[in-house]
Amino acid sequence: MNLISRLGNYLWPYRRRLGLSVFCAVMISLLWSLNLSITFPIVKVLFENDSLHTFVDQEIERIDEEIAEYSHTLGLVNEDQISEQARIQRKLRDASQALVYRQWLKNSVLPWIPSDKFHTILAILAFVLVATIVKGCMMYAQELLVGGVVHASCNDIRKDTFENVVNLDYQTVQEIGSPQLTSRLTNDVSELGVGLNMFASQLVREPLKAFCCIAAAFFFNWRLTCLSILVLPAIGFLFYRSGRVMRSAARNTLETMSNIYRSVSESLDATRVVIAFSGEAHHLKQLESANTCYYDTSMKLIRISALIRPVTELLGMIAFTLVLIPGAYLVLNSTDQIFGVKMASGPLTMSELTTLYVLMAGALDPIRKLSGVFPMLKRSLAAADRIFAITDTVTAVPETASPVAVQPHHRNISFEDISFRYSGEAAKDLIDSAPALRAVDLTVNFGEVVAVVGGNGSGKSTLISLLPRLMDPARGTIRIDGVNTRDMSLKDLRQQIGLVTQDTMLFDDTIFNNVLYGNPSATLTEVEDAIKQAHASDFVSLLPQGLSTRVGAKGQKLSGGQKQRISLARAIVRNPAILILDEATSAVDAESEALIYDVLRDFSKGRTVFIISHVISRHFVDLIDRVVVLDGGQIIADGSHQHLLSNCPQYSRLVQPEVTRRAA
Repeated sequence: MNLISRLGNYLWPYRRRLGLSVFCAVMISLLWSLNLSITFPIVKVLFENDSLHTFVDQEIERIDEEIAEYSHTLGLVNEDQISEQARIQRKLRDASQALVYRQWLKNSVLPWIPSDKFHTILAILAFVLVATIVKGCMMYAQELLVGGVVHASCNDIRKDTFENVVNLDYQTVQEIGSPQLTSRLTNDVSELGVGLNMFASQLVREPLKAFCCIAAAFFFNWRLTCLSILVLPAIGFLFYRSGRVMRSAARNTLETMSNIYRSVSESLDATRVVIAFSGEAHHLKQLESANTCYYDTSMKLIRISALIRPVTELLGMIAFTLVLIPGAYLVLNSTDQIFGVKMASGPLTMSELTTLYVLMAGALDPIRKLSGVFPMLKRSLAAADRIFAITDTVTAVPETASPVAVQPHHRNISFEDISFRYSGEAAKDLIDSAPALRAVDLTVNFGEVVAVVGGNGSGKSTLISLLPRLMDPARGTIRIDGVNTRDMSLKDLRQQIGLVTQDTMLFDDTIFNNVLYGNPSATLTEVEDAIKQAHASDFVSLLPQGLSTRVGAKGQKLSGGQKQRISLARAIVRNPAILILDEATSAVDAESEALIYDVLRDFSKGRTVFIISHVISRHFVDLIDRVVVLDGGQIIADGSHQHLLSNCPQYSRLVQPEVTRRAA
């Protein structure tokens, strides 16, 4: 119910359109049952050779006689026979209501119907044609209204889910995984849209059609109709029992679809590696395994779905039989009783039985359709579960409720007793698992260029990633100019920081917009100046469209060095007080590395710079003021390049040979 309530919140803004769609569904249902009820006058005229005028007059005469008989009988009943009086009064009331309805037909409807039997048939068929056209228009309008509401609601759900995703911390996003998020934002939302469409259209329209047919059948013979609805609890129980299994199976199916997304995305993202290492067979086998798993879970859902429809139809035929057999007995024997039990107000006619037959068939068709809709609804609810699980995921880096006002960084940055581990339960005692950082203390003064070095897994990238709060430490505090970063608004904190990473991520947009991403309020002149400072103007000017050149997905139209310089320009246009280069030169050639050094030599003045690297190259030795060496999540050395080169063996192994020779 909570899930349905949440979906209702997304549908509520479009309640007017939904209200119109329900009105259309009601009209469709009424016209559906009315068209089927036309069977009665057609059979009456064609097969019983009776005119409607004569039939209504005979009915009025018969009911008048019944009323007179009931009135006479009521007068003979003793006053102490209260139950008998009540029974006769009920019959008298029912007969009076029936008389009022027949009188209305005679005075209001019959004057519009020709007396000639053939002309009557033509008039009835014309009415059916008009009613069918109106019903078709209503169905068209309902589909348009529902389709618009469903697509708008799915867009809102996708937007809210994605908004929560982009506000999550880095570690949480990595734990969920890009394929999972992609699957839920695309495939799961599509599955949910299918279910919402069925819910707002067929799940409203089809039960109404069945209800209207049953209501019409009650009008012709309520006793026989009551026999048919005895199977409704069995149908409800079938839907309930199968629904619980189907929802679980549907969820497993969607989970395995995420595995297919992961297999495909990994293969495509690593196309060069796959081709170079002839790994096609491996990835094909991986996809086949995911496909097989998806097939197995899907078949479980299909088996249950396939069983629902024939069982539903069987129950519907049982209901149909419960009407037809006693009805046929009443018609063939010209009676209104079976074994002394009154089954009709009078001897059942062929026209009444035929109409009951048609109306029961009309009620069975919507129920049969619902048996096909039900599995899709369960699949959609499973998709909604998965989507809202992402929407409800809480970031591990929360925004402070009362952020303090901060000035641009100008004094120092301190890491105080910092411990961290990559785990979904980072708040637990650190004894539970090996931490990535252990009791790290570090203070960096404003304007220093600090190299944070160490081998793979030493914790250097993790430590600096805590500064812009991509993640939060399990223990300890990070302060900028004495202010706890947790007390700053995330926007104010990150506005001071520029980041250049090893895996340069450029967006499938123009060079201008990729640079502008660092500072959306920057002017054209500021963007151009940043590109010049990053030594990127030389190749940008040679491009046919210059700054308007699109770089392709992930910047694939540019070389590694060009992408890195555009990334530098993006950080420069931000004019940050703190600059972080996370392995920024590890994937570029010596020429590009030299250009980046030239950029930093000028740009690093008047700001604090962290250079994260697993090795120190000759280009950066003169730029660095301090070197911090990490190993096993702890700082093992801190000092100048020359001092550590002589006193820290671990650092010596991280320095390129030509740097060591030059120092010697």
